[in-house]
Amino acid sequence: MSKQAVFTMKLEPELRAEFIAEAEAAHRPASQVLRELMREFVQRQREAREYDAFLRRKVEAGRASMRAGQGQSNDEVESKFAARRTNGASRG
Repeated sequence: MSKQAVFTMKLEPELRAEFIAEAEAAHRPASQVLRELMREFVQRQREAREYDAFLRRKVEAGRASMRAGQGQSNDEVESKFAARRTNGASRG
C-alpha cells in the first residue's frame, strides 16, 4: 500500500511524548504503530456494523415468524424449559 497521504493531528504534548517513548521501546516507528491502530479501528468498526446488520436480520426474521404464527411466546418457552429442568433434576 503506498503511503502518499499525510495525516496531521493535535494532541497533548504528554500523550505524544509517552506514545513516542512506547513506540521506541517496542523498536517500532510511531507511524507504523499509528497505521496499525487505524487498521484495527477500521476493522472493529466494520465488524460492529456487520454484526448489527446480522442482528437486525435475525430480529426481523424472529418477528416475521411470530407474525406468521410460527413462534412461541416467552411464557411457552419458559414453561417447557421449567419442565425439562424438573425432569432432569428428578433423574439425577
